[in-house]
Amino acid sequence: MSDAVLGPGPHTRVRRLPEKARYDEDTVNAILDEARYCTVAGVVDGLAMALPTLHAREGRTLFLHGSQSNALMKSILSARRAAVSATIYDGLRLARSGFESSIAYRSVVVVGAVHLVDEQAEKARILELFIDAVLPGRAREVRPMSSQEQRLTMVIALTIEEASAKVSGGPTEDSNEDQDLDIWSGVVPARLVFDEPTPSRDGAMASGTIEVPQSVRRLLGGAS
Repeated sequence: MSDAVLGPGPHTRVRRLPEKARYDEDTVNAILDEARYCTVAGVVDGLAMALPTLHAREGRTLFLHGSQSNALMKSILSARRAAVSATIYDGLRLARSGFESSIAYRSVVVVGAVHLVDEQAEKARILELFIDAVLPGRAREVRPMSSQEQRLTMVIALTIEEASAKVSGGPTEDSNEDQDLDIWSGVVPARLVFDEPTPSRDGAMASGTIEVPQSVRRLLGGAS
């Protein structure tokens, strides 16, 4: 475990419910790595915008990708800095009042300098990193990315300079007066579950002889 902290910084200090804040690097990284996608913020033509996208992390570098024509990605490159957030939904926290009810979640906000990754070998490596960030082991199962596909894809590296996490979970926080009310309260946990995969029926897959790959079987708990 790391003793390093990434905040609070001027852009990431948690002011609402600061007792839920975490600034340690381990918590921030764990949330980024578990989150299925992130949201990138930027300004396009004077309008603040947010874009959901996939991400991958190595150390204190967060990689983002998008189309070469993506206006928001171009805007953060022009600004040379970006803010990225990610949230993991963990369930419901049901209090005896609507005011105290909430969701259970883990969220993170990171801010840092960005630059374009344009060296071809490094770009190819990072694009494979994205594939494995979505499904570990999948990069070894698919064909290599073509040079045309690489040219069409923009890869941006964000150096995490400051960050904060916010973790909300555990029992609800009813007032002493509400605790005596005859109303159910508690926590309803939630988790992401993958269903049985549905195979394609075109091309070579039409034969029905191609087995479910190891990466998918591991995802479903069927392979070591």
